[in-house]
Amino acid sequence: MSADLRSLAPFDLLLALEEQLRAAGKADSRRHDGVPDAWTGLAFRLREHWLLVPGDEVREVIGRPRLTRVPGAKPWLLGVANVRGSLLPVTDLGALLDCGPAADAREQRVLALHQDGLPAGFLVDEVIGYRRFVPEDQRPSISATPSFQPWRLGAFHREGRDWLVLSLKRLARSERFVQAAR
Repeated sequence: MSADLRSLAPFDLLLALEEQLRAAGKADSRRHDGVPDAWTGLAFRLREHWLLVPGDEVREVIGRPRLTRVPGAKPWLLGVANVRGSLLPVTDLGALLDCGPAADAREQRVLALHQDGLPAGFLVDEVIGYRRFVPEDQRPSISATPSFQPWRLGAFHREGRDWLVLSLKRLARSERFVQAAR
């Protein structure tokens, strides 16, 4: 360990080590010709849709927390939750994307966005886990539901299933998301 790292506070040390690991991982994930060997994303189900988000967009996955409603909010803003002492607004991603409201289910999870200064949680029907896709799995021709299109980053086909890649970060910065009041 370098002298610079030893002088850091414990939390800062963890952040620095994580950054080094990410940099090493990016280097390892490329073939010698500079083309990525694989892409990894967090897979989840939203109603009948199978979706992916880039792994670096999600800070954590949590169970459905107890929520406090926000007066005057649109129906897709389910409320705010206290997650380890911080308030996390939780959005029904399906309702926001015009797929209808979520029905309570044990498999539901909240994807907590990894974005400084913008706490946001997105309720999804089920989290499948991380999936790796190779370039041959890419399918640019797979169409997206119109309400998904502005947030679509790409698409894959594997295991007999189409997987759309969405950007939660892009969605969270959109006018549609920011205008949560009725």
